[in-house]
Amino acid sequence: MSEAEERDRIDRIAREWCGTPYHNNAQVKGAGADCATLLKAVFEESGLIEPFELGWYPSQFFLHHSEERYLGWVQKFAHEIPEERAKHGDVVLYHIGKCYAHGAIVIKPDWPAIVHAHYATRFVVQGRGTSVHLGLPIKGIKFFSLW
Repeated sequence: MSEAEERDRIDRIAREWCGTPYHNNAQVKGAGADCATLLKAVFEESGLIEPFELGWYPSQFFLHHSEERYLGWVQKFAHEIPEERAKHGDVVLYHIGKCYAHGAIVIKPDWPAIVHAHYATRFVVQGRGTSVHLGLPIKGIKFFSLW
């Protein structure tokens, strides 16, 4: 499969998760996901990463700890890229609270179009990555790619 086909597959699978209720630590399409399990599920379903265990994590970890757990999970599979190279199929992480604690998948027509598990709306939704309302100020943003 070509890179373009892999990116299109990620885009398609991510969109299939839209409407899934927000539920911390859940990973069932149509039943529940959070922003970490959404990314994990989409990339596993695409066949681009092998299944792995995230382990349990408290929903408000980022308010009390500066340990970069979320960033560490993403860095196991992808490398950081500059914003101008972000395309559909790439990942964007947001620094809120004390660490990078929210993630989204870039979709067509490319950045800033995203799919993410949005706590405030309580669903996986499509949105604009530059207008994500996370309840706390965004302190930083990073982009990652598997390619």
